[in-house]
Amino acid sequence: MRVFSSRAALWRGVVGLVFLTIAFVAAYLGARQYAPFIFDAQALREWISQFGVFAPLVFVLLQALQVIVAPIPGQILALVAGYLFGPVAGTVYSLAGVLLGSAVAFSLAKRFGRPLVERLLHEDVMTRFDGFVDRVGIPGLLAFVLIPGLPDDAICFLSGLTTWRLRTFLAVIIVGRFPAYVITVYAGGELANGQVTSALVLISAVILFSVIGYQKQDAIRELIQQMRS
Repeated sequence: MRVFSSRAALWRGVVGLVFLTIAFVAAYLGARQYAPFIFDAQALREWISQFGVFAPLVFVLLQALQVIVAPIPGQILALVAGYLFGPVAGTVYSLAGVLLGSAVAFSLAKRFGRPLVERLLHEDVMTRFDGFVDRVGIPGLLAFVLIPGLPDDAICFLSGLTTWRLRTFLAVIIVGRFPAYVITVYAGGELANGQVTSALVLISAVILFSVIGYQKQDAIRELIQQMRS
């Protein structure tokens, strides 16, 4: 399978990756210049610790909310989690939030059915992915969730329209999302420890795969369906 359908699509992907990398570096340098206090990771963690259980609780709720209404990409919050809480706790909090949000989306669709899902999801997403989970089954959905850049939050709602049980769905979600979240949270921890180069390499890799996943989501969907047919 070709990654990009044309040279123009390739250049759009490259430009997107370069733009996101430049934006991240600019934000990092700007914060270094005008808000240097946030780069003292230990001091920042000590400040956050004064909020006790409320700090991780708020983060988990934010991560859950992004699954349901998607105002902020989950990978950005995962990066923040690694910076604020470290790689282990950050991964736990990120995945806890993702599981909570995924469970809510699945349960809402299960409870209120197709009318709610059609109101919440864009018509284009419904057209391309309606019935996808039923067709591909557990292995297919796992392969889909593993690839960043795909509409996996929408899939949470669409999965609720199937006969799947919640525990089966959540097992697929936690296994599928684990690799990308671990890498992103670890990158956030590297930033907190001053390892900017390694953090940028990891972040760029996640962005690259996300761009490819977004660009080729229809081809990936069709390939997974063919593998399961």
